[in-house]
Amino acid sequence: MVREVSESCLDSVIREMVSCYCNVFYAHKPDLAARRIEAIGYQLGFQLSERYTMERPPFNDNLEAIKFICKDFWSNLFKKQIDNLRTNHRGTFVLQDNKFRWLTRMSIDSSADNGSSVEDNSAPAAENKTAHAISMHLYFPCGIIRGALSNLGIPCAVSADISNLPACSFVISIKA
Repeated sequence: MVREVSESCLDSVIREMVSCYCNVFYAHKPDLAARRIEAIGYQLGFQLSERYTMERPPFNDNLEAIKFICKDFWSNLFKKQIDNLRTNHRGTFVLQDNKFRWLTRMSIDSSADNGSSVEDNSAPAAENKTAHAISMHLYFPCGIIRGALSNLGIPCAVSADISNLPACSFVISIKA
């Protein structure tokens, strides 16, 4: 029996979690909020990877495990595969999702954060706040990827690049 959760409910839970950690629990400590959000994603990714690989043979190498993340794991989470996988064959992998599902429906009202004044010099500040808010939301999927790979025996660091929204690149650096 397959159990599914409505995407809108999941989006709301993730937005509320990030909002609470950034604005309530660790309002003046954004680094600590980011670490906690990533840790929650790590736990989720670890458990999901355990569930999805329960009946699979162990992976032979890192590339095989990364391909599993790109195809099966990503499909179970986002109902689509990663659009592009690149590697330098020295422990760095870049997973490109051209329409990252959790960013397509995200909207941030920068006018509410800046008050009612409209000045030319407030535009960069609004863009900076928007980029910061989006990056805080991306700690969660980075944690999910890191947790999944950790469960597969691959210690790594994961970061996200959002240079062209809603596309998102996840950079995985395998630790030696």
